[in-house]
Amino acid sequence: MMVDNDLVEISLRDGDTQVNLKRPMDPAAVSLPVVGPMAVASVPAQSAPVVPAVPPESDEDFVKVKSPMVGTFYNAADPESPPFVQVGSRVSPGSILCLLEAMKTFSEIKAEIAGTIERILVKNSQPVEFGQPLFLLRPG
Repeated sequence: MMVDNDLVEISLRDGDTQVNLKRPMDPAAVSLPVVGPMAVASVPAQSAPVVPAVPPESDEDFVKVKSPMVGTFYNAADPESPPFVQVGSRVSPGSILCLLEAMKTFSEIKAEIAGTIERILVKNSQPVEFGQPLFLLRPG
């Protein structure tokens, strides 16, 4: 029932009885507490394509950080704040990568391993699906 309704966690209370259910997460996905909204960052356009000197790496060389839920992707805590991470940012376990908002609730998505952000696969304010890759992270 939780999978069918895209629920990650649910708490039920009946008088003095309380039940908390939490669905196990994909190891490539990340943990989630609560925070607030953010801003749209502009990305400068490149003038000409750059030809790499070495063959490009495949996505299999990176860890995919996936969305643990359906929601809206935000790259910063609020419109005035800088993005949590950018391409090239070094992260450690527990570093906040982004926020996901669902039903007015904001969840922090954190890195589970140390590494470098190689690609950000979604844009600010973009809706995301459960299991959708958000970042490519080079471990180490």
